[in-house]
Amino acid sequence: MKQIALVSRLKSIFAFVVLSILQIPLLAQDSTSASTHTTTTTTTTTWYTQPWVWVVGGVLLLILVIALTRGSSSNTTERTTVIKD
Repeated sequence: MKQIALVSRLKSIFAFVVLSILQIPLLAQDSTSASTHTTTTTTTTTWYTQPWVWVVGGVLLLILVIALTRGSSSNTTERTTVIKD
């Protein structure tokens, strides 16, 4: 029973040491200096994500379809009558 308790205690100590060693690089990155870092971000939107573009495109498509289906409004045909004498 003492041997199991000793192994358990050694595992706990080993885990503590390993986790403590892993914390050293993280603490080394903590900068307490007075330097400031400036980050500039720009946001761009693409033209086809704007709602007004889709509305204008739909209106133009509707006008085009109406113009093609109506055709010409003047249905005049030219007739020539030939009379033999």
